[in-house]
Amino acid sequence: MKTTPEHNARVAKLTFASVYPHYLKKVKDKGRTEEELHKVIHWLTGYDESDLQEQINSKATFETFFKGAKLNPNANQIKGVICGYRIEEIENPLTQQVRYLDKLVDELAKGRKMEKILRQG
Repeated sequence: MKTTPEHNARVAKLTFASVYPHYLKKVKDKGRTEEELHKVIHWLTGYDESDLQEQINSKATFETFFKGAKLNPNANQIKGVICGYRIEEIENPLTQQVRYLDKLVDELAKGRKMEKILRQG
């Protein structure tokens, strides 16, 4: 399933700060912690606590958020379907990176073990 240019533009303009509370609620509702969410975000992006807070405070778009990230070299191991799209088939790099993050949050919320989420085994 291909993403459209309109879809890619919408994803790029979304602010991380507007989506973060949804990520947090999703994982907390399933018994996971904010620290675990931050660990997953750090693994994917390289952002530490202060970097993450800066992205939220500045209302960075996903385009800006991922432009400043140091994407984990194992991110391409994130596979599966999210929001109706097979992640490994998404051609737009930014949309794929956002879906990587969505998938990691989903895995965390579903109770997957952290070493599996972080592609360590």
